[in-house]
Amino acid sequence: MRKGIAISAAALATAAMATVNTAPASASAPQLVRGPNGVTIEIATVNGSGCPAGSAAVAVSDDKEAFTVTYSKYTAQAGGDSASTDSRKNCQIAMKVHVPQGFTYAINSTDYRGFANLEPGSTGTQKASYYFQGDPRTTSHSHALRGELIDNWQFTDTIDIAALVYKPCGEERNFNINTELRVTKGTDASKVSFLAMDSTDGSIKTTYHFAWKRCPLP
Repeated sequence: MRKGIAISAAALATAAMATVNTAPASASAPQLVRGPNGVTIEIATVNGSGCPAGSAAVAVSDDKEAFTVTYSKYTAQAGGDSASTDSRKNCQIAMKVHVPQGFTYAINSTDYRGFANLEPGSTGTQKASYYFQGDPRTTSHSHALRGELIDNWQFTDTIDIAALVYKPCGEERNFNINTELRVTKGTDASKVSFLAMDSTDGSIKTTYHFAWKRCPLP
């Protein structure tokens, strides 16, 4: 993990979604306090310059309230001898979230963490979106950082209850996550600036928090 001084740089953003999920699960059942037992997650596909094969891992928390994604080679950089393609890195992960029959879930908040080394005049951007397979509703967020900055960063995106999108009950749909890092050159283009969302020791994770509900009885 790259060294830096932890800072309180959390930024809250609400989802840019105007529609309310119309699936019966979101309309009729109250949210559960805890997630059900038996939740498992497996990666279906991984694609992108920020997550080459074998460099992304997913794990469910013991309390079933969240899952984490850990990257080991997710860094965008610009300046110096960096290639032009290095300034933008992205990762698309399709996951199979298996939940016990009678339950459904949405994502109500996400914590993103990483490290920035931005020279004066450089900017860094972290973007993310996620959606269920076959569902046109997409939750999207974007955050910007400006140089000069050499530090850890963290952003937390929270979604309003009315805007939560739940997986349709009784259907198997992959949960898709798209993330992106961008960096621009600083005032002195000979110096390298970078934005990272990776961790060689697994200590930097992106955490997605579940909102659980029971599905209505047939």
